[in-house]
Amino acid sequence: MITINDLSLQYGNKHIFRNVSARINNRDRIGLVGSNGAGKSTLLKLIAGVSQADPGVITKAKNDTTGYLPQEITGISLDRTIYDEAKETFSTLLAQQKELDEIHDKMAEVAADSRQLEELMSRQGELQNKLDQADIFSIQSHIEKILMGLGFKTADFSKECRTFSGGWLMRLMLAKQLLANPAFLLLDEPTNHLDVETLTWLEEFLAAFQGGLLIISHDRTFLDNLTTSTWELSLGNLTIYKGNYSTYVREKEERLAILRAAHANQQAKIDQTMRFVERFKAKSTKAKQAQSRLKQLEKMDVIELEESERQISFRFPPSAPCGRMAMVVEGLQKSFGDTKVFHELTFELERGDKLAVVGVNGAGKSTLVKILGGLIRPDKGRIQPGHNVIISYFGQHQAQELNPDYTVLETMSMVEADKTISQMRSLLGTFLFRDDDVDKKVGVLSGGEKSRLALAKMIATPANLLIMDEPTNHLDMASQDILMEALSQYDGSIIVVSHNRYFLDHFTNKTLEIKEGLSFLYEGNISYYIAKTQRDKREAAAHKPRPGATPVKGASGKGKKVRREQAHRRQQQNKVLAPLKKAAADHEKKVDELEAAKSALEKVLADPDLYQDQEKFTAKSKEYAELQHQLEQSYSRWEEAQDKLDKAQAEQPH
Repeated sequence: MITINDLSLQYGNKHIFRNVSARINNRDRIGLVGSNGAGKSTLLKLIAGVSQADPGVITKAKNDTTGYLPQEITGISLDRTIYDEAKETFSTLLAQQKELDEIHDKMAEVAADSRQLEELMSRQGELQNKLDQADIFSIQSHIEKILMGLGFKTADFSKECRTFSGGWLMRLMLAKQLLANPAFLLLDEPTNHLDVETLTWLEEFLAAFQGGLLIISHDRTFLDNLTTSTWELSLGNLTIYKGNYSTYVREKEERLAILRAAHANQQAKIDQTMRFVERFKAKSTKAKQAQSRLKQLEKMDVIELEESERQISFRFPPSAPCGRMAMVVEGLQKSFGDTKVFHELTFELERGDKLAVVGVNGAGKSTLVKILGGLIRPDKGRIQPGHNVIISYFGQHQAQELNPDYTVLETMSMVEADKTISQMRSLLGTFLFRDDDVDKKVGVLSGGEKSRLALAKMIATPANLLIMDEPTNHLDMASQDILMEALSQYDGSIIVVSHNRYFLDHFTNKTLEIKEGLSFLYEGNISYYIAKTQRDKREAAAHKPRPGATPVKGASGKGKKVRREQAHRRQQQNKVLAPLKKAAADHEKKVDELEAAKSALEKVLADPDLYQDQEKFTAKSKEYAELQHQLEQSYSRWEEAQDKLDKAQAEQPH
């Protein structure tokens, strides 16, 4: 158990922590949230002991160990191989094994009745007990399992750490923490640099982890799937919510509504008191009473509200009409030197499709969208945009590629030359560049500000096909939500690369997986894709031949032929399922619209003044009854459409 007792920390006039107290039990799963600069990473460092709190403020049970993953690379020896660096996690155990081996050698050399033998045997028993408890002989398989789960290939094990990028070294740091199996894991943005497949594996691993978890993450799905309570840092205070991130968001809004009302009432009382004091402080008959009220104000516990974070606010303009097919890609091939990225990549994008591109790191996702966006050329294959299709590309490093010497306004004028200064300022204002902000040089902007400016540039470019590579990088959760909502309402087509599952789930309707140089299209969002691929893996494992069993002749086939047959089968399935999915989605949309109308009408009916006008009340009551009838019919149609879709999906061959 970890206990925090009256933790306080202040930088200048800013309170990071004000008498924070909390406790982490051994099986707790906690998400730590708060605005940028609230002190989340600082708290993790203090709990981990990387930064020092005052004695007695943070205490841990005697035998409880703590694992800590920071956001920056530390504690990696670049000269070691990946495997040897992971093996360092067990350096103490391996040293004990070496000592045990040496004891065995010494025991063979000393006299049978000597005191030295007794001492050696005693130490032998002690060491053997420790090694048995640690299951020393499973270390190698355990290291291999964790490294491969985090995306390393067997061939990577013997490579030096210096040959890997920062993202891969962060995976290695995470692997070492998982291998250590501490009583508590403190993880600061563990999902950074992870692809969807690795992220899913990590979730499953942590779900089975027997210790306590304290996690900072911008991945809502990750927090929702793993945490059972949420700690929020705000204004130096720690508020604890029961439930995962989604539960926290709902409960916080309810608490804020109550707090805002209490704050407004208190401010009204303060204003009223101050008016009384100002009016009567000079009158002898009221001066004493005025002073008394002033003292009451001084004793009052002022209700503080966290300053609301400014949020971007925008919608995409209507896209220009185009043909039914937005893009056709056939037989795409691309290599860099001897490394072949695509062998034969083929897919179609229809008008209005919103396609998520997924695959392990290095599969070629960014290369694909750069080719589709016209930034690099393929070695072979055909890319055919549809009739009247206009492409706008937002790259993963678009923000870093902005000219640092231009001002914000000058940057926008490069893509909006036909717009007035006022119009450009208006658009920039929706991305939080207001007043003198537009005159700032790009070079002095933060990472988040550059990302917002790059997004503003994309919005300003008329297009009906958006191609985006990791658009949520450097955006806070609120900005991600607004971008997500804008993309869900966008009437054009989208191809997007992102590892943010919550983001993708809310607007994509298809998923393209790039695997071993080929493309596999799934008729559903990222959650559908994950569920489908996991089910396929389970079925494949269930039908895997036993060791030593003779495979059925011809069962393996040729890899390329099998993949083509799979792709053709998926295309046939798409023809059957696509209209059924559209029907189900249309009925669901109708239900949502009627529910919204019903909710709005209920607010009208809840107004006591309505009952003073009998004619109006009767009309609204009839309207409400009709709305309920329509809603029941729409629910029935939606359920029927969903049943047809479920039946068709069940009948499809896997």
